[in-house]
Amino acid sequence: MGSAALEILGLVLCLVGWVGLILACGLPMWQVTAFLDHNIVTAQTTWKGLWMSCVVQSTGHMQCKVYDSVLALSTEVQAARALTVSAVLLALVALFVSLAGAQCTTCVAPGTGKARVALTGGALYALCGLLALVPLCWFANIVVREFYDPNVPVSQKYELGAALYIGWAASALLMCGGGLVCCGAWVCAGRPDLGFPVKYSAPRRPAASGDYDKKNYV
Repeated sequence: MGSAALEILGLVLCLVGWVGLILACGLPMWQVTAFLDHNIVTAQTTWKGLWMSCVVQSTGHMQCKVYDSVLALSTEVQAARALTVSAVLLALVALFVSLAGAQCTTCVAPGTGKARVALTGGALYALCGLLALVPLCWFANIVVREFYDPNVPVSQKYELGAALYIGWAASALLMCGGGLVCCGAWVCAGRPDLGFPVKYSAPRRPAASGDYDKKNYV
Protein backbone atom coordinates (compact mmCIF):
# COMPACT_ATOMS: atom_id res chain seq x y z
CA MET A 1 0.00 0.00 0.00
CA GLY A 2 2.96 2.34 0.50
CA SER A 3 3.75 2.73 -3.19
CA ALA A 4 0.06 3.05 -4.07
CA ALA A 5 -0.32 5.87 -1.53
CA LEU A 6 2.64 7.68 -3.11
CA GLU A 7 1.07 7.40 -6.55
CA ILE A 8 -2.32 8.66 -5.36
CA LEU A 9 -0.76 11.59 -3.51
CA GLY A 10 1.34 12.42 -6.56
CA LEU A 11 -1.70 12.33 -8.83
CA VAL A 12 -3.62 14.68 -6.53
CA LEU A 13 -0.73 17.17 -6.49
CA CYS A 14 -0.42 16.96 -10.27
CA LEU A 15 -4.13 17.59 -10.77
CA VAL A 16 -4.00 20.66 -8.51
CA GLY A 17 -0.91 21.89 -10.35
CA TRP A 18 -2.60 21.32 -13.72
CA VAL A 19 -5.62 23.40 -12.67
CA GLY A 20 -3.28 26.11 -11.36
CA LEU A 21 -1.38 26.16 -14.65
CA ILE A 22 -4.60 26.57 -16.64
CA LEU A 23 -5.61 29.39 -14.30
CA ALA A 24 -2.24 31.12 -14.68
CA CYS A 25 -2.43 30.79 -18.47
CA GLY A 26 -5.85 32.45 -18.66
CA LEU A 27 -5.46 35.21 -16.07
CA PRO A 28 -4.61 38.68 -17.48
CA MET A 29 -2.26 39.44 -14.59
CA TRP A 30 1.19 38.51 -15.82
CA GLN A 31 2.31 42.10 -15.36
CA VAL A 32 0.64 44.88 -13.37
CA THR A 33 1.15 48.64 -13.35
CA ALA A 34 3.93 49.65 -10.94
CA PHE A 35 3.06 52.23 -8.30
CA LEU A 36 6.20 54.29 -7.81
CA ASP A 37 6.82 57.07 -5.28
CA HIS A 38 5.48 59.87 -7.44
CA ASN A 39 2.80 57.70 -9.03
CA ILE A 40 0.91 56.57 -5.92
CA VAL A 41 -2.34 58.35 -6.80
CA THR A 42 -3.59 56.99 -10.09
CA ALA A 43 -6.98 56.79 -11.75
CA GLN A 44 -6.46 53.38 -13.33
CA THR A 45 -4.43 50.20 -13.12
CA THR A 46 -3.35 48.19 -16.15
CA TRP A 47 -3.10 44.42 -16.24
CA LYS A 48 -1.48 42.51 -19.10
CA GLY A 49 -1.65 38.81 -19.78
CA LEU A 50 -1.06 36.35 -22.58
CA TRP A 51 -4.47 36.75 -24.18
CA MET A 52 -5.82 40.15 -23.14
CA SER A 53 -5.13 43.39 -21.32
CA CYS A 54 -7.42 44.96 -18.73
CA VAL A 55 -7.81 48.46 -17.33
CA VAL A 56 -9.23 48.79 -13.82
CA GLN A 57 -10.59 52.22 -12.91
CA SER A 58 -10.40 53.67 -9.41
CA THR A 59 -14.19 53.36 -9.27
CA GLY A 60 -13.90 49.56 -9.60
CA HIS A 61 -15.00 49.40 -13.24
CA MET A 62 -12.88 47.00 -15.30
CA GLN A 63 -12.62 46.80 -19.07
CA CYS A 64 -10.72 44.05 -20.86
CA LYS A 65 -9.71 43.75 -24.52
CA VAL A 66 -8.45 40.64 -26.28
CA TYR A 67 -5.35 41.13 -28.40
CA ASP A 68 -6.37 41.69 -32.01
CA SER A 69 -3.35 40.32 -33.84
CA VAL A 70 -1.09 37.47 -32.85
CA LEU A 71 1.74 38.61 -35.12
CA ALA A 72 1.68 42.07 -33.55
CA LEU A 73 2.50 40.64 -30.12
CA SER A 74 5.99 40.69 -28.67
CA THR A 75 8.22 37.65 -28.97
CA GLU A 76 8.02 36.77 -25.29
CA VAL A 77 4.21 36.78 -25.30
CA GLN A 78 4.03 34.53 -28.38
CA ALA A 79 6.59 32.12 -26.91
CA ALA A 80 4.86 32.14 -23.52
CA ARG A 81 1.56 31.29 -25.20
CA ALA A 82 3.03 28.36 -27.09
CA LEU A 83 4.97 26.92 -24.17
CA THR A 84 2.17 27.31 -21.63
CA VAL A 85 -0.47 25.74 -23.87
CA SER A 86 1.97 22.92 -24.71
CA ALA A 87 2.53 22.29 -21.00
CA VAL A 88 -1.23 22.17 -20.35
CA LEU A 89 -1.81 19.69 -23.19
CA LEU A 90 1.17 17.56 -22.16
CA ALA A 91 -0.22 17.44 -18.63
CA LEU A 92 -3.47 16.07 -20.05
CA VAL A 93 -1.54 13.30 -21.80
CA ALA A 94 0.38 12.61 -18.60
CA LEU A 95 -2.92 12.28 -16.72
CA PHE A 96 -4.17 9.49 -19.00
CA VAL A 97 -0.80 7.71 -18.93
CA SER A 98 -0.56 7.94 -15.14
CA LEU A 99 -4.11 6.67 -14.65
CA ALA A 100 -3.42 3.75 -16.99
CA GLY A 101 -0.33 2.79 -14.99
CA ALA A 102 -1.70 3.53 -11.53
CA GLN A 103 -1.99 0.58 -9.18
CA CYS A 104 -5.59 1.47 -8.30
CA THR A 105 -6.73 0.95 -11.92
CA THR A 106 -6.99 -2.15 -14.09
CA CYS A 107 -6.22 -0.63 -17.50
CA VAL A 108 -2.88 -2.44 -17.62
CA ALA A 109 -2.13 -5.86 -16.17
CA PRO A 110 -0.16 -5.70 -12.89
CA GLY A 111 3.55 -6.21 -13.28
CA THR A 112 6.67 -4.51 -14.48
CA GLY A 113 4.94 -3.10 -17.56
CA LYS A 114 2.33 -1.34 -15.43
CA ALA A 115 5.05 0.22 -13.26
CA ARG A 116 6.83 1.47 -16.38
CA VAL A 117 3.65 3.11 -17.64
CA ALA A 118 3.20 4.89 -14.29
CA LEU A 119 6.87 5.91 -14.34
CA THR A 120 6.37 7.42 -17.79
CA GLY A 121 3.34 9.38 -16.59
CA GLY A 122 5.25 10.78 -13.62
CA ALA A 123 8.15 11.78 -15.85
CA LEU A 124 5.74 13.56 -18.20
CA TYR A 125 4.28 15.50 -15.28
CA ALA A 126 7.74 16.57 -14.14
CA LEU A 127 8.51 17.63 -17.72
CA CYS A 128 5.30 19.71 -17.73
CA GLY A 129 6.48 21.56 -14.64
CA LEU A 130 9.85 22.32 -16.21
CA LEU A 131 8.23 23.36 -19.49
CA ALA A 132 5.90 25.77 -17.68
CA LEU A 133 8.81 27.32 -15.79
CA VAL A 134 10.46 28.52 -19.00
CA PRO A 135 7.87 31.17 -20.02
CA LEU A 136 7.22 32.16 -16.41
CA CYS A 137 10.85 32.87 -15.61
CA TRP A 138 11.49 34.43 -19.01
CA PHE A 139 8.53 36.79 -18.61
CA ALA A 140 9.51 37.67 -15.04
CA ASN A 141 13.07 38.44 -16.12
CA ILE A 142 11.82 40.86 -18.78
CA VAL A 143 9.49 42.63 -16.33
CA VAL A 144 12.22 43.03 -13.70
CA ARG A 145 14.79 44.19 -16.26
CA GLU A 146 12.45 46.83 -17.67
CA PHE A 147 11.48 47.97 -14.18
CA TYR A 148 15.08 48.85 -13.33
CA ASP A 149 15.89 50.23 -16.78
CA PRO A 150 16.22 54.04 -16.48
CA ASN A 151 15.43 54.43 -20.18
CA VAL A 152 11.91 53.03 -19.75
CA PRO A 153 9.34 55.74 -18.87
CA VAL A 154 7.76 55.50 -15.43
CA SER A 155 4.31 55.13 -16.94
CA GLN A 156 5.44 51.98 -18.77
CA LYS A 157 7.01 50.20 -15.81
CA TYR A 158 5.28 47.07 -14.57
CA GLU A 159 5.56 44.63 -11.68
CA LEU A 160 5.14 40.88 -11.44
CA GLY A 161 1.48 39.91 -11.53
CA ALA A 162 -0.39 37.28 -9.52
CA ALA A 163 -0.56 34.91 -12.49
CA LEU A 164 3.22 34.43 -12.39
CA TYR A 165 3.14 33.38 -8.74
CA ILE A 166 0.24 31.01 -9.42
CA GLY A 167 2.19 29.55 -12.32
CA TRP A 168 5.31 29.04 -10.20
CA ALA A 169 3.28 27.26 -7.52
CA ALA A 170 1.61 25.11 -10.18
CA SER A 171 4.98 24.17 -11.68
CA ALA A 172 6.27 23.16 -8.26
CA LEU A 173 3.21 20.99 -7.65
CA LEU A 174 3.57 19.33 -11.06
CA MET A 175 7.23 18.49 -10.47
CA CYS A 176 6.67 17.29 -6.90
CA GLY A 177 3.62 15.24 -7.91
CA GLY A 178 5.44 13.75 -10.88
CA GLY A 179 8.33 12.82 -8.62
CA LEU A 180 5.99 11.07 -6.17
CA VAL A 181 4.34 9.12 -8.99
CA CYS A 182 7.78 8.03 -10.24
CA CYS A 183 8.82 7.02 -6.72
CA GLY A 184 5.64 4.98 -6.26
CA ALA A 185 6.14 3.22 -9.56
CA TRP A 186 9.82 2.58 -8.82
CA VAL A 187 9.02 1.11 -5.40
CA CYS A 188 6.27 -1.06 -6.87
CA ALA A 189 8.63 -2.38 -9.56
CA GLY A 190 11.27 -3.28 -6.99
CA ARG A 191 8.93 -4.47 -4.22
CA PRO A 192 5.70 -5.89 -5.64
CA ASP A 193 4.58 -6.83 -2.11
CA LEU A 194 4.23 -3.11 -1.32
CA GLY A 195 1.87 -2.53 -4.21
CA PHE A 196 -1.90 -2.23 -4.21
CA PRO A 197 -3.41 -5.57 -3.09
CA VAL A 198 -5.46 -7.25 -5.80
CA LYS A 199 -7.60 -10.28 -5.01
CA TYR A 200 -9.46 -12.44 -7.45
CA SER A 201 -12.42 -14.64 -6.51
CA ALA A 202 -13.29 -17.73 -8.48
CA PRO A 203 -16.87 -17.91 -9.78
CA ARG A 204 -19.27 -19.90 -7.66
CA ARG A 205 -20.27 -23.23 -9.13
CA PRO A 206 -23.81 -24.57 -8.78
CA ALA A 207 -24.17 -27.52 -6.42
CA ALA A 208 -26.08 -30.72 -7.15
CA SER A 209 -29.20 -29.28 -5.51
CA GLY A 210 -29.19 -26.35 -7.94
CA ASP A 211 -28.04 -23.76 -5.38
CA TYR A 212 -24.68 -22.04 -5.63
CA ASP A 213 -21.86 -23.41 -3.54
CA LYS A 214 -21.37 -21.26 -0.42
CA LYS A 215 -17.60 -21.78 -0.36
CA ASN A 216 -15.54 -18.70 -1.21
CA TYR A 217 -12.53 -19.01 -3.43
CA VAL A 218 -9.87 -16.34 -2.93
